[in-house]
Amino acid sequence: MAQSLQWLDRRRIICTLELIKMTILANKMSKSAPPKSRKTEISISLSMHPAPSRAQFFPTAGAPVGVELLNDENLDEVLSFLGRHPIQTVGMVGLIHDNGLQSPLNRGAFFGCRNYLGQLEGVALIGHATLMETDSDRALKAFAQTAQTCTSAHLIMCKEDRIDKFWGYYAEAGQEMRRACRELLFELRWPIEFPGEVPKLRLATVDDLDLLIPVHAELALEESGIDPRNHDAQGFANRYARRIAQGRTWVLTQDEKLIFKADVISDTSEATYIEGVWVNPEARRQGHGGICMSQLARMLLWRTKSLCLFVNDENEDAQRFYRQAGYHLRTVYDTIFLK
Repeated sequence: MAQSLQWLDRRRIICTLELIKMTILANKMSKSAPPKSRKTEISISLSMHPAPSRAQFFPTAGAPVGVELLNDENLDEVLSFLGRHPIQTVGMVGLIHDNGLQSPLNRGAFFGCRNYLGQLEGVALIGHATLMETDSDRALKAFAQTAQTCTSAHLIMCKEDRIDKFWGYYAEAGQEMRRACRELLFELRWPIEFPGEVPKLRLATVDDLDLLIPVHAELALEESGIDPRNHDAQGFANRYARRIAQGRTWVLTQDEKLIFKADVISDTSEATYIEGVWVNPEARRQGHGGICMSQLARMLLWRTKSLCLFVNDENEDAQRFYRQAGYHLRTVYDTIFLK
């Protein structure tokens, strides 16, 4: 805190000196230049230094950081900021591509945090799932304080080296922790092995919904400890039906049984995020998972640079499976599920 105040004091001194220099220079020019020239200089100066917006300010001790609710006018700026780390931000970018920055379908609101120059130093989705990308502790703290006002959050997900600080800012006035887990982010790029084809691997249709809903609910229960069918069964079914309509769910069925499924959650030109990978217990250790994931990777990597997915750090079998399929560990996240 003391270092921050010293930094602010230095910035104020520098800005004051610059203002004095500009004033002296202007006075000298006013004495040497004719009235017309002075008018031109003043006009140019004003056009080069427009009035600051509410997000463009020098912070002072005790003043709030520049957090703002984002909208589609900020779209290019936000995508540019998030695009610096495409696999880490693929979840947020996918929602923005699908729904825009302001939509009930995001199940939350996008916020930006700006530095004293008005530049983004953080973007966060705060809502059912709270996700963020930040360049500073200032932004992390600002988002934690903003998240405290959301009383219906389900989870917070953050890089492992940031989660403790975020929770320290959030916990006092936020929701209580219900459980926590660590997630490993794996990535796959070309070249990939292709052991063979699965002719019957296909996009799901609404006719598959009755097969898919119980499986996806069980996966959610295993990860979060909550069965979504007990809280919002219709909403859960509607969201999954929309995913199917978007062409994001791949299945292999046999004799009216679901053998394999995988969901494409976010699909961009830089990265595609996959979750909900499942193989029927009766069909495991028969090669279905490996060959289906390999074929899916070959199809998806024609239109994106990278495939990524999360694996729970306690699931050693899944980690081994993805490493054998050519995936590489990129970074680690922590997820906190809330009461």
